[in-house]
Amino acid sequence: MLDSATTQVIEPVPPQPPSRRRARGLSVLISGLLTVLLAGTAVVAVEPLRRPLPAPTVTRTLPASTIIPGTPPAVPWPKTGQAALSVEGLGSLGTSGGSNPVPIASVAKVMTAYLILTEHPLKRGQQGPKLTVSAEQAAAYPRELARGESLVPVVAGAVFTERQALQAVLLPSANNMARILAAWDAGSVEAFVAKMNDTAAALGMTHTHYTDPAGLDPDTMSTAVDQVILARKAMQLPAFAEIVAQKKATLPVAGTVQNYNSLVGQDGVVGIKTGSTDEAGGCLVFAAVVKVGGRRFTIVGAVLGQPGANTPVQLDRVFRATRPLVRTAAAAITVHPIVQAGDQVATVRGPLGASTTINASQDLTVVGWPGMRVRLDIDIPAVPARLPAKAEHGRVSAVVGEGTPVATALRTGVRLEPPSTWDRIRQHR
Repeated sequence: MLDSATTQVIEPVPPQPPSRRRARGLSVLISGLLTVLLAGTAVVAVEPLRRPLPAPTVTRTLPASTIIPGTPPAVPWPKTGQAALSVEGLGSLGTSGGSNPVPIASVAKVMTAYLILTEHPLKRGQQGPKLTVSAEQAAAYPRELARGESLVPVVAGAVFTERQALQAVLLPSANNMARILAAWDAGSVEAFVAKMNDTAAALGMTHTHYTDPAGLDPDTMSTAVDQVILARKAMQLPAFAEIVAQKKATLPVAGTVQNYNSLVGQDGVVGIKTGSTDEAGGCLVFAAVVKVGGRRFTIVGAVLGQPGANTPVQLDRVFRATRPLVRTAAAAITVHPIVQAGDQVATVRGPLGASTTINASQDLTVVGWPGMRVRLDIDIPAVPARLPAKAEHGRVSAVVGEGTPVATALRTGVRLEPPSTWDRIRQHR
């Protein structure tokens, strides 16, 4: 029999609706998918930032060379003989009359003096060692005079300093002193002539041959071009340049002697040597100095083979042929702007479209004449990712002919900045 007081009735729990279980599972699934998606996005966003950006690239916009605009100078070449004209540090203005070797008369003494001064250098104003005229050399003087040679009087035992001997050779063009100097230097005239030819070969004077130190022998031959090569080297010797610029000098025995080159002191002419014989005609190797753009330029030239019945006529004609050459060269040498301040020299391209320019900071001018080619060189260091505006960065230089480069600094245009992090993420860079 059951006790109704202790009887317990258990009610069944109703089952959970199926729709609520599915919603909870879906929520878990979506949460997981979002986590994976965000993690993937983070990987995609961070991965480009790990790669280095390419360095900025520089593209040159300035040409490698240019031509000085204008009409090239018309050089008034002599109608006969040979001529050559050049400007130290710039180049040649041209030649005329061909390149066959011709007699050069006393122009040969330029090599004689050049050799003496390279073997026995003198400073400006220095007298140098002494040499004594021998009895044999003095005894030859009357015979040389009878042949009509260009000489200075000498006597046995006369003492000349090296400078005085060179003055005798280069101003009144003394043949006898050229031979005396040759023997003093090399022991004999023949040995000295061999040294003259060796030196000519070493200097690249391929159409030159010397047979005597004075130039009296018509077989001593050269060309205007070769004599310009030699004159340029000789004028680099201070004592040589000093002597040939003198109008007169005082020598032992002879007293005061005059420079045969009557152009010295005119139109900037500072030397260097005359020559005249029946075979050679009138000859002159010359140098003149002109100032342009605050710089000194030396014009060097040679005129050979000017006709005439005797020395005064020959020299007068060679002087008349030389004056227009000197004046034309002096007038041709002018200042020309090549690059102006602000001119673009190069462009710079950074990553993601960043860019700037490289520009000349100042005007760049050269000295020359119309028709000359000007080489333009740029030196731009590697460009960093960040570069301020107007920052100095590199140089541009210009070179005309054989001249020394002239240069100016380069500056940036607008500021160059690396791309922002957001730009890199956005463009996957």
